[in-house]
Amino acid sequence: MKNQTTSLLKTSALGLALVSIFKSKVALAVCPICTIAVASGVGFSRWIGIDDTVAGLWIGALTLSMAFWNINWFDKKKIHFKFRNSITVTAYYLIVVFPLWSMGIIGNQLGALKTFGVESAFSVDKLSLGIMVGTFAFWTSVEWYAHIKANNNGHAHFPFEKVVIPSALLVILSFAFFFLTK
Repeated sequence: MKNQTTSLLKTSALGLALVSIFKSKVALAVCPICTIAVASGVGFSRWIGIDDTVAGLWIGALTLSMAFWNINWFDKKKIHFKFRNSITVTAYYLIVVFPLWSMGIIGNQLGALKTFGVESAFSVDKLSLGIMVGTFAFWTSVEWYAHIKANNNGHAHFPFEKVVIPSALLVILSFAFFFLTK
């Protein structure tokens, strides 16, 4: 089961990276390089056997990144409908989380973080926790980048700042979760 999951994540990350490289023509709110970096993080962390909380960070960030891409595509094509952004984000999370849940990867108490080392009502699935924290961290980093860019007359402070900020935050959180869940 773990080998199938690892193989699926590697294939998905590679496929997303290739599609992103050949289909991207302009810089979007979340650039293709950033999404490729997140996709690579998902495949790499599972491949080397890192804890599910760390993999979840990258899965959550990648899912939100893809939803942002889709929303930007809607904007470019002038597609508007009621609750478009909410529906898009919800759909992406359902597409990612439902298969993980149906395969028993999410919701499995064997993969839960225990409260003070004891299974309780407050135990939380490691992958779910990682996805939630990764989503929030990625969203926060995108908002932070927009804020600091606006404060610099609409210019980045250095090349690829848009990529470095979310990726650096995810790497820092990955190390934090790695040592906390060891």
